[in-house]
Amino acid sequence: MIPIKTDSAWRGTADCRNCGIRDMVLFADLKEEDFGLIHAPIDDLEFSAGDSLQRMGDPASSLMTLRVGMVKLVRNMPDGRQRIVRVLRSGDVLGLEALFSSTYECEAVALTGVKVCRLPVEVIQRLNQETPRLHQRLMGKWHQSLKEADDWLADLNFGNARQRLGGLVLKMRAHAVAGSALPGAPAESGVVMLFSREDMGAMLDLKLETVSRTLNAFIREGLLEPMDRQGRAYRVLDEARLSSPKD
Repeated sequence: MIPIKTDSAWRGTADCRNCGIRDMVLFADLKEEDFGLIHAPIDDLEFSAGDSLQRMGDPASSLMTLRVGMVKLVRNMPDGRQRIVRVLRSGDVLGLEALFSSTYECEAVALTGVKVCRLPVEVIQRLNQETPRLHQRLMGKWHQSLKEADDWLADLNFGNARQRLGGLVLKMRAHAVAGSALPGAPAESGVVMLFSREDMGAMLDLKLETVSRTLNAFIREGLLEPMDRQGRAYRVLDEARLSSPKD
């Protein structure tokens, strides 16, 4: 963890002015004088894949802006299964429920290596009180973040297993082409990094066996080519057939 003091928020380690995703994040329209209202450090944190950033039921004490990587929000289902209810990407905000609830509603787990900026919830509450113009921005970001994340997953939860898995591969392909490839992804053209088969099943509401069987079918049929032994990196060989895979 690298603590970033407020007097360096614009000039020091944080370098918020030159942040590559500043236009996407929670405080995109903050002015320099607004940072004078922040009387607590901003933490610049890094987590490895599989690390928990927040746990369901823990006190909701801070918000995090996701700068790099992807995070899954997980809830435990009554039947004991885990369900991924949302996937967050660069520019999204974790822990927005801290503004309205005393505890976190989901566990946040890093799907990849991630980098976040963490800000205590008290700071945001103070900004809302002392700079009312930020309240509308804050609420707008809340709505936008939820809608975009929900839409991203909702698009994947229709059709049969082949359509769902094909859609996920193409979404990850588009994510890489847009310049936001997952950390560690090969630089080769057409190569995408997928999640574990367990995570893909939780995202797509499919059984692990179904995900494995469908992925193997895509390989046999020449739609995908595996690029590593871990089963995470694949070269997309036929985007057209992935977009409308046959039963």
